[in-house]
Amino acid sequence: MAEHEGRDAVAAVWRIESARIVGALARYTGDFALAEDLAQEALAEALVSWPREGVPRNPAGWLLTVGKRRAIDGFRRRAALDDRYAALARELGEGGVAAGSDPAQQARTAGAELWDPDRIDDDVLALMFISCHPVLSPEARVALTLRVVGGLTSDEIARAFLVPTATVQARITRAKKTLAAARVPFEVPPAAERPARLVSVLRVVYVIFTEGSSASSGSDLIRVDMAAEAQRLARVLTRLVPDEPEVHSLLALLELTAARFPARTGADGAPVLLEHQDRRRWDRSAIGRGRAALARAGKAGRGLGFYGLQAAIAECHAVAPSVAETDWDRIVLLYEALGRLAPSPVVEVNRAVAVSMAEGPAAALRIVDDLVAADALPNSHLLPSVRGELLARLGRAPEARIELERAVSRCGNARERTVLEDKIRLLDPPTGGRSAPPADGE
Repeated sequence: MAEHEGRDAVAAVWRIESARIVGALARYTGDFALAEDLAQEALAEALVSWPREGVPRNPAGWLLTVGKRRAIDGFRRRAALDDRYAALARELGEGGVAAGSDPAQQARTAGAELWDPDRIDDDVLALMFISCHPVLSPEARVALTLRVVGGLTSDEIARAFLVPTATVQARITRAKKTLAAARVPFEVPPAAERPARLVSVLRVVYVIFTEGSSASSGSDLIRVDMAAEAQRLARVLTRLVPDEPEVHSLLALLELTAARFPARTGADGAPVLLEHQDRRRWDRSAIGRGRAALARAGKAGRGLGFYGLQAAIAECHAVAPSVAETDWDRIVLLYEALGRLAPSPVVEVNRAVAVSMAEGPAAALRIVDDLVAADALPNSHLLPSVRGELLARLGRAPEARIELERAVSRCGNARERTVLEDKIRLLDPPTGGRSAPPADGE
């Protein structure tokens, strides 16, 4: 087998099976940090062995067995050290080691239950809860989730978030030390704690997708691989927590948003705004999956939550034949409900965009001006870009130019800056009409 084929096989198996392997090893050893290290050691051994000897018939089982053997070796080394300490203690008259405490024997006994198919889902769910534990910083939760649940390497995570690999590695190392110091057990939280902890898990998946769907910096508008990884994690969650409506709502939001990806950029990678998108290029299969997930969330009878309301907004866009025929009045109502449930300046900016389409730019500008007066989103390009678009539609070109130039200075994404610069060039003569500002509509 060619070396590159072996390495590709290792990468593919790891991406699919890593969470199950780390989860099984964590249950086996009782130590999350150790399990992740053991899995990485098994991965390193596979990178050497598979290109030379071929891919084993059961790749995941091979990796798990190697990780288990490494664990047993560690237990044996510690057992030998414990024996030496015990002998020294006996010589000093300080007692001995209790019978039956041989860690190696305990490892062999536990190994029989290592790959219990009935516990695999619990293992993966426990991994997600641990990776997103509230004791960790938001950045650490994202990095650790992508590493141990998503199976991404530190290099891949670093490229995705445009940070140095060393930064990602440091976050992961600190996260594991924090979990150990906090003595976080490897388990699915008790039922009473699960809803609150699930909020953190969903938030991490949402953050990963948000960065993938609208990159905050760099030269690409969309990072499809990152968004796809978030979708995969959301699908895993719907299998692990099938009775939680917000899990299905999150999946619906991700599917419906990703359905527009094919039309959001041109052949050269340049952004294509909603009003100019070829809706025939939207992924109808993804729209169908998203609507089905949203319908399942709605059947719970609890009302739509944070992700469900956003998914409902995305559905309005997905089913509309055009911008003009979109149900903007319903979108306004959904944003009002979202603002009451989870108030934030970003929600208000997006509500203003919907109001501009339903009632006109003057009504929307009042909302935006209130946000400016409150110094909302002081470092974001979103507010001045929307305000500039609204002013342009009202024929106030000089003011619009100032706002759009401010947006350019704050925008970290090269593709979005190009769009804003194009709008500045088109300000003379002033624009009018019914054109959507670039907030949620892209």
